[in-house]
Amino acid sequence: MTVQREFATVVFDLDGVLINSFAVMRQAFATAYREAVGEGEPPFDEYRTHQGRYFPDIMRLMGLPLGMERPFVETSHRLIAEVEVYPDVPLLLKRLRESGVRTGIATGKSGARARAVLEVVGLLPLLDTVVGSDEVPRPKPAPDIVREALRRLGARPEDAVMVGDAVIDIQSGRAAGTATAAALWGETEADPLRAERPDFVLEGPVDLLALVPSGADR
Repeated sequence: MTVQREFATVVFDLDGVLINSFAVMRQAFATAYREAVGEGEPPFDEYRTHQGRYFPDIMRLMGLPLGMERPFVETSHRLIAEVEVYPDVPLLLKRLRESGVRTGIATGKSGARARAVLEVVGLLPLLDTVVGSDEVPRPKPAPDIVREALRRLGARPEDAVMVGDAVIDIQSGRAAGTATAAALWGETEADPLRAERPDFVLEGPVDLLALVPSGADR
């Protein structure tokens, strides 16, 4: 596809892109593993390789009991105040809003969980819509969640860019017909993302401003 340099709509993944929730995830995963599985070392590193997917889908891929979801969600909610926002993300979202760029979230979390954490960290008012994996027929890497975000925003795929830190984010955006941008400022592994050949590679959040109308960079 021919990729334009300015996009009127941005769809973000959440974890690893706008917020750093990995410490909370690690604790929640360990708690859920002990409760649903028992003794042994929780395979969190393997869990990390599936980031961006819907939690029940990860459990199926890892051969772990779906009963881990309840304690995982409960512990994540209890520790929600420990979630951090990446530097420059609030500035980025404010600039995008000031310039009229529409923004949405397409996350592996459920919609309710995503909106709850965004409200706690103060980002929810800066976003136009939030779509969780439980709100679409098929989660990433299928295009459904990105398409739903675009539908809610009244946006066309050719006018949008999907920003994510996981290979399946790039695959989902590409399948939905958007441009794609790899976010490298979190704890992601850069090589697999680069190998997926996204349209853009962003080293920091404010690098995104080069891809939206110039009013966002005033």
